[in-house]
Amino acid sequence: MHVLKFDWNPVTGIDIVGNFKLHFYSLMWVIAFIIGWYIMKRIFTKEKISLEYLDPLFIYTVLATMLGARLGHVLFYQSELISQDFFSIFLPFKFKGGFEFTGFQGLASHGAAIGIIIGMYLYRKKYNYKSLLWVLDRVVISVASGAIFIRIGNFINSEIIGKVTNSNLGVRFIQDEYYKGQITQLTGIKDTQKAYNAVTDNPQFAELLDKVPYRHPSQLYESFCYIFVFLILWYFYSKTKKSEQTGFLFGLFLILLWTIRFFVEFTKEPQGEEYINWANLNTGQWLSIPFILIGLYFMFVYKSKTTVK
Repeated sequence: MHVLKFDWNPVTGIDIVGNFKLHFYSLMWVIAFIIGWYIMKRIFTKEKISLEYLDPLFIYTVLATMLGARLGHVLFYQSELISQDFFSIFLPFKFKGGFEFTGFQGLASHGAAIGIIIGMYLYRKKYNYKSLLWVLDRVVISVASGAIFIRIGNFINSEIIGKVTNSNLGVRFIQDEYYKGQITQLTGIKDTQKAYNAVTDNPQFAELLDKVPYRHPSQLYESFCYIFVFLILWYFYSKTKKSEQTGFLFGLFLILLWTIRFFVEFTKEPQGEEYINWANLNTGQWLSIPFILIGLYFMFVYKSKTTVK
């Protein structure tokens, strides 16, 4: 059965001018934020919260997510950037080895989670209309929906790839196996995308294609699972009284999302140059455990406030 095995070699963006390119990965982030805004608008309307608080919440969420995700990646996976290419941490450009527009590459979900919590704390200090946990209980519904699209973006970019597999479900990530300079050199085709296409379409380069292993589409595993995280959270929020139990939805989100991340990590290749491997668990798994424990606390221990304030 080979129907679930395929080669992945997409166009990852649209050339605008020069080195500037509209990346589909970036579009996935935009879609995630827009859908998140509409979900929060629906929640605010349902609970009769003034919409004047919505746009500031959106701005805080976007900034906290992007800054947290970027700094988290640098600290957890690529700290060498601090000394080697410092400005690329905060700007969508690469300076080392030549100036290049890259977009914001290298974003860590653990950092994003920490950033969102801090961002919501700062937001709550300025807009004190509900408790911090009230905000978190509802924001995580939007975050869960956004996570679906972020992982699709990772798949489009052929990043955060899975381990080699011999199963009937596998993907050959052409653009991960051969880097831009390498593929143009191997094929003799100067246009990078045409060079990649030649590997999959031209029998002359079949040998190059044969060297690319089938891997787990780990990004799609996560994206698919996050659909259920969102649906479960929305069900408990809209169909039960758990939305009145302070911290419950926040805790449920942490448990569901990071448990999924923990197990999907078994199918992923290690990320970054500074990954750890203790007790056969990698960096992503060790970073997920504290979030799961915090989630358990808010779901089953945090009982002093049972109603929304």
